[in-house]
Amino acid sequence: MKKFIRGFGHALNGIWHASVTQLNFRVHLVAALVTLYAGYTLHISTGEWLWIILCIAMVLIAELFNTALEFLTDLVSPEYNKKAGLVKDMSAGAVLITAVCALVIGLIIFVPKLLVLIQHAA
Repeated sequence: MKKFIRGFGHALNGIWHASVTQLNFRVHLVAALVTLYAGYTLHISTGEWLWIILCIAMVLIAELFNTALEFLTDLVSPEYNKKAGLVKDMSAGAVLITAVCALVIGLIIFVPKLLVLIQHAA
């Protein structure tokens, strides 16, 4: 059981390290907090909350994998290597695809609610 609990400590250490050392991870965390606040303020539905939570999780997971792959690539190939660069590029591309998908889902959920607010304000 101690080994199991220690595993959580290692996982939290990895998340903490990414949040302290990786600007993009912090940007995604801030975007997640803004999105959560917007969801609360705009009273999104349970189904919409599920999509938002899934998107936030997927973007943060993608960013963690990207960081891990970058660290591993730097470890095994400290000198410049074209293939190592491509590994990093593809990993960053996965984050970009995930973030764009999350943005589109966020727009689908939030734009109609914001339009209603604008119409009521006018």
